[in-house]
Amino acid sequence: MPPLPVGGLTGVGFAPHPDSGEDIILVTSHQARGVIDCVTGQRMARDPDPDKAWPDDCTLTCEGIGPLAGTAIQISGLLGGGLHTTTTHGWSIDIVTPNWPNENILLSYEGDPYRDAPGSTWWHIHREEACEIRAAGFSPTGRTLAIASSCTPTLFAHP
Repeated sequence: MPPLPVGGLTGVGFAPHPDSGEDIILVTSHQARGVIDCVTGQRMARDPDPDKAWPDDCTLTCEGIGPLAGTAIQISGLLGGGLHTTTTHGWSIDIVTPNWPNENILLSYEGDPYRDAPGSTWWHIHREEACEIRAAGFSPTGRTLAIASSCTPTLFAHP
């Protein structure tokens, strides 16, 4: 799915859709919150209230909206936190900066990107040149990989 432009992105947090159980993601920015379906890329809800767009400083949670209303969602991003960097299915990611400040994401499957040949067990899947990566990692189900930069969330998902 193509990247979704979100200016001033500050964080992301995964949750299961209350009806289908599929991955959805809460995206926070300096000015709003939005919920996106990870498989279709469809925006499911948006709240433009900037006062509610920042996570709580102590718990790093943000109140959900739309299908996540009434749920506290753990946020990873500008203020801290983290997403899963591995899955139970053997996938993992690494964020590397050999040509700082450009950030790169390496995806590996039961391999070692520091020892194995490129394309054998690992792949270079993303290069961020213009924006800062705020968070990168997998959903708790392992079915979605999010790379959230200050400009856009990029989602790789399989149902």
